[in-house]
Amino acid sequence: MKKRILIAAAGLLLVACGPDRASDELIVEGNVRGLKKGTLYLQQVADTTLVNLDSILVSGTGEFRLSSPVDGADIYYLYLDKADNNQLNDRIIFFAEPGTIRIDTRWDEFETAANITGSAANEKFAEYRKVQSRYHVQQLELARAMGELQRPADSAALDSLDRAGERLTLRSYLYALNFAMNNTDSYLAPFVAITEVSDANPKYLDSIYQALPPDIAASKYGKQLKELLEE
Repeated sequence: MKKRILIAAAGLLLVACGPDRASDELIVEGNVRGLKKGTLYLQQVADTTLVNLDSILVSGTGEFRLSSPVDGADIYYLYLDKADNNQLNDRIIFFAEPGTIRIDTRWDEFETAANITGSAANEKFAEYRKVQSRYHVQQLELARAMGELQRPADSAALDSLDRAGERLTLRSYLYALNFAMNNTDSYLAPFVAITEVSDANPKYLDSIYQALPPDIAASKYGKQLKELLEE
């Protein structure tokens, strides 16, 4: 009788633990249209090093499925090694929480044609990157304009471009800060706070942290934000 009770208890323990293990797994599935042969890697940066979490050799079909245990919501990469000696347009960056995310794209436009679904956090990430990419393009245009100034450069023109660059940097910074403050229901809020505006006034960072739901506050970047505030 005692043995049967122990077996039953063990079974209940397995049932209870099963969903927790599944919830800590990231599954990336999708299709790379036109891909005949290549290797796909699910990657993440760990301690400044890009590491492979999972990989699959694709042959004859572009369908793929990758998975790995993960610590929580974070930046991940889908890398395609198609052995064409071209390192450009071969890596897709995305933000995902444990669960299933789908990435559909083309082999010849691997990064630019990517359609990513299944992650609310990544939708916010895409929104954030879209705006910041505009600021980045404008910064490049200013840098090009500076480079095209006649030498010796007109000091008034150079000062004007410098001031424009400073204003643009400030706009980008304020956008990041406002984004974090206005999206505290997303894993992106503490991520942006830590990676983009960690030197902001502590009262703003504390406002962000205090508004985080418990699950986001307990996430990787939520914990890092708390540690930053405690320094």
